[in-house]
Amino acid sequence: MQMQSEHMSVWGLVSEASLVVQLVMVILVLASIASWYLIIQRGAALRRSERLLKTFLQRFRSGAELTQLYREGGDQPLPREAALQHIFLAGYQEFSQLQRQPGIAPDAVIEGVERSLYVAISEQEERLEGGLQFLATVGSVSPYIGLFGTVWGIMNSFLGLSMVQQATLSTVAPGIAEALIATAIGLFAAIPAVMAYNRFSARGQTLSARYYSFANELQARLHRRLHAGSPSVAAAA
Repeated sequence: MQMQSEHMSVWGLVSEASLVVQLVMVILVLASIASWYLIIQRGAALRRSERLLKTFLQRFRSGAELTQLYREGGDQPLPREAALQHIFLAGYQEFSQLQRQPGIAPDAVIEGVERSLYVAISEQEERLEGGLQFLATVGSVSPYIGLFGTVWGIMNSFLGLSMVQQATLSTVAPGIAEALIATAIGLFAAIPAVMAYNRFSARGQTLSARYYSFANELQARLHRRLHAGSPSVAAAA
């Protein structure tokens, strides 16, 4: 009775499963571990991005000089999560370079700044989407991989029934149970991946919208300085 109980445990069923079912389980476990690592890593990165965004946006809106903000950003390497600062540096650098060109119209300066800002925002949006494709793949494919293992295990169980004279529940139960474990592992891998994908996508869209809002604020501020007739880049700050 004790040996039968150990055989019907989860570990016993996994060890007694066929090679194909065990391979399916290993693939699903590895996918689950990779997705959880990515969930933790991306969650920490997004929290830091949101914190740095709020800090820099407060400084920018508090009336700090743009030249000072630009010098601070260029004096030391910025973390990858400081997206708003990278966008600001790209826009202001383009602004300062165009300002040095003689005879350039203010509208041409703003158009150049706008293009530079959009390129920088696109790079940050690409960074926000990093890893989401993998989570989407795990969330959509894992249940089907687990289902394949289940179907394969049940098929082997019914094939085994053809070799016995009397079919009983105790004969077919272990094969069906080990097959269903593959489905359970597939769902365990898929559900967190889908939830994390939806959550990270929503937070990424929110950050992206704030990037565009900041770009509009920066353009408006530079536009006012240009049309105020500032003689130099430093004065425009």
